[in-house]
Parts: sequence; structure tokens; C-alpha cells
Amino acid sequence: MKMLDQTALDALTAQARQSPRLRANHNFHQELTEPVQRLAIAMEPDTLVLPHRHPHTWEVLFALRGRFVVLIFDDGGQVLTRCVLGEACPLLEIPAGSWHSVLSLDAGGVIFEVKQGAYQPVAAQDVADWSAGQTAAQLNGWYAVAQAGARYARN
Repeated sequence: MKMLDQTALDALTAQARQSPRLRANHNFHQELTEPVQRLAIAMEPDTLVLPHRHPHTWEVLFALRGRFVVLIFDDGGQVLTRCVLGEACPLLEIPAGSWHSVLSLDAGGVIFEVKQGAYQPVAAQDVADWSAGQTAAQLNGWYAVAQAGARYARN
């Protein structure tokens, strides 16, 4: 049996805080080639998750600790949907090919992710071109307030 108790969540959060990316993950899958990828990801508020898509798989996100803004975009970068995971919505599924991003609102936040494998790194064409060259502060500041219908205005 595999478990993720409060001690493990605390350790994962400590790893994220020490990481240059302010993120750390705990894999439940043994190999990156497994058909289902399952992992807990500790994310601090200043970590940057560029808008991206996974053409080959849906993605399920579940808030284990903290709150997370999840934004879904159209192909042009307009926000279609905003959800604060961990408030009224504890779990969501993002359809395959959907542009999306995540912002941790709380220090010590941990999200659980499930998607079809095998693991594939996000290809360059699957990172939104409108986010190129933007800093974590710029994008995260916008993610925090962006509502459906909004479009990012580059500085």
C-alpha cells in the first residue's frame, strides 16, 4: 500500500521551498513508462507554471492542501474558465489538448495530479507562445485576478 500522510506532505513542502522552481513532487507511479502517472506536487505561490497543454491526455487535479487557481484558455489565450481548486471545487478534470495553468495561492499547497502515461515532457509547441519571456511575478500576478473573458496583456 502507498500512503501520503501529513509527515510526508510536510517533507514534500520543505523540499519545494528548497527547490529553485519552488516545486517538488512525490510519484506514486514506479516508472515514467507506466500507463497512468500519479503524483503529489507541492507548489509554493511563487512557482511558475506556464500555460501549456497535453495533447495526448486529460489531467485530473485534486487539492490535498491549500488552494490553487486553475485557468483554462482558448487557443488565443483568453480565459475560458477559472476555478479555485480547494475552495468550493476540490477536484477537476482538464480535457486533453486544453490550454491551462495553475497558481498556488497558499504556502505549503499540495495538489494531486493524475494523467495518462507514459510520461511525456511538455513540447515547445505545447507551451503558450503568448507567455514567452514573462516572469513568474508577471504571470502569477495576472493568474491571481484573471476571470473568464480576460486575456493577458504583455508588459
